Amino acid sequence: MKWETFAHEADIGVRGSGATLAEAFAGAATAMTAAICDPAQVMAREAVRIECAAPDYDILLVDWLNALVYEMATHHMLFSRFDVSIESHRLQAVAWGEPVDVVRHRPAAEVKGASFCELAVQRRPDGLWIAQCVVDV
Repeated sequence: MKWETFAHEADIGVRGSGATLAEAFAGAATAMTAAICDPAQVMAREAVRIECAAPDYDILLVDWLNALVYEMATHHMLFSRFDVSIESHRLQAVAWGEPVDVVRHRPAAEVKGASFCELAVQRRPDGLWIAQCVVDV
């Protein structure tokens, strides 16, 4: 699984890639954490279960990232590890993280939500899955 952020006018793009769709979704989630702080600084201490379903993979990515944003906001947590399973446009995941520690995590931004801007979930000809969108910060 790989992840990266990419520049976008006032917001931040997040992209995950992997051999499977689930790996690409986990990478996009890690990239979203990287938009806030260094994911390596977030300890995988507490687990949160997340489930969502959508009519297609594009909308499923947005729903997945927005479910994480909800968990971050309501539990004041950051996440660094994601176990994702996707079957028939249904996602089941466990996200591990810890409560925000402003001194240690030094959050640079607050993600407000995933958007449909630059939204793409696709399998490349070489078999690698890509999952990306822009998140509002």
